[in-house]
Amino acid sequence: MKNIIVDAGPLIALFDKDDQYHTSVVNFLKQFTGNLITTWPVITEVSHLLSFNINVQIDFLEWLRREAIKIVNLESEHLNRIIQLSKKYSDVPMDLADSSLIVIAELTGINDILSIDNDYYIYRTKTKKALNI
Repeated sequence: MKNIIVDAGPLIALFDKDDQYHTSVVNFLKQFTGNLITTWPVITEVSHLLSFNINVQIDFLEWLRREAIKIVNLESEHLNRIIQLSKKYSDVPMDLADSSLIVIAELTGINDILSIDNDYYIYRTKTKKALNI
């Protein structure tokens, strides 16, 4: 079974029917048979950006409760790498959610990401690999 890292954009699009990427994300997820992987910073970002409607936020949280996504916990030991990445890509810029996804890519060896951001063409892991969008 394939694992794929998930950024905030597709999750927002999934729960916001007015989002321009909603249909594309729904169609992708209908045919995808693997595991979705993300981090708490991404979950926080999605929740914040879905704050336009409390019911949509709750639907998102209910979906998470049903274990639709595996959430990888980051530890304080990962802060050095997050800071390093944030400094390196400060001109892009890279936020906490973005850097957390690069860190879990490095930890898990997963090289595929579901994202609507072009920044992942620029970001590189420790082994100098870009994630496959």
